Amino acid sequence: MRVLVTGHQGYLGTVMVPVLRAAGHEVHGLDAGYFADCVLGELPGDPPGLAVDLRDVTVEQLRGFDAVIHLAALSNDPLGALEPSITYDINHHASVRLARLAKQAGVRRFLYASTCSVYGAGGAELVAEDAPLRPLTPYAQSKVRVEDDVAALADSGFSPVFLRNATAFGFSPRLRADIVLNNLVGYAVLTGEVKVLSDGTPWRPLVHAGDIAWAFTGCLSAPIEAIHCRAYNIGTEANNLTVAQIASAVVDAVPGSRLLITGEAGPDPRSYRVDFTAARRELGFQARWSVPAGAAQLYQEYTTRGLTSAGFFQRFTRLARLESLRAGGVLDASMRRLTPATRS
Repeated sequence: MRVLVTGHQGYLGTVMVPVLRAAGHEVHGLDAGYFADCVLGELPGDPPGLAVDLRDVTVEQLRGFDAVIHLAALSNDPLGALEPSITYDINHHASVRLARLAKQAGVRRFLYASTCSVYGAGGAELVAEDAPLRPLTPYAQSKVRVEDDVAALADSGFSPVFLRNATAFGFSPRLRADIVLNNLVGYAVLTGEVKVLSDGTPWRPLVHAGDIAWAFTGCLSAPIEAIHCRAYNIGTEANNLTVAQIASAVVDAVPGSRLLITGEAGPDPRSYRVDFTAARRELGFQARWSVPAGAAQLYQEYTTRGLTSAGFFQRFTRLARLESLRAGGVLDASMRRLTPATRS
């Protein structure tokens, strides 16, 4: 299958492309290049790709593909809170426009990277795909809007699927340090402390970046009529953990580290536990990575590849990276490039 991956030079895309290739797909990429050089260790081998802002994609660039995997987004709650209009412009409007153009170009499958954070304050019970959506941030709200608007485009020739990923973790050569497990392990490696700013009680569902890649790959091979316009939670109930439990796994993985729960950030309303039955039953998806195994992987990769404080707090933190690009004249106030991106 000929597959276009948007955001192929991001955290998830860099993990997903080799998995898709190993499954026999011909993979091409499309990326604005914000994070292309945010690499820890060796530079990964990218597929052929276009250096294009998601807002500027043309129908001609989408012709000839059997499927689009849409990962590209401003994936950061703090950034969404700071610049909600830009988050909606890119994550919502440009994503729906991409789907419309893909349909016009004759693309049959459209796999969208949504998020379990659409459930917001989910309460104590496990939430399945039919649970009420209560997004609490512009990032999560933009994902709900895309699901609604792209579902309206579905017909016999255009089949979207919405993969609601749990919070990602695990090593990628294009690292993200601002997601919970990756952040806690990095902070522990660099400071000796596993520092939790909340009270540690909120629940989080987690899933490894590699497991997300396998879920998307499985969707490409699933009968199109069986998954047409469906939403699937991607993860495993075993990785529904409180922030304090996640932090304890980090203490076990990083020798000599100590747990510090400060509570200084106050209560976090984002707390939810997720039911992943549908993906197991209908996609045959089984998550392979536990949180303790992911913490051990991150510790090994961080120490082997020489993670530094400058990299952790600046290059691999989304908000800091984008602010640096704007301050350096690479991006304008709307997050559009003022200097050309590198074609991959």
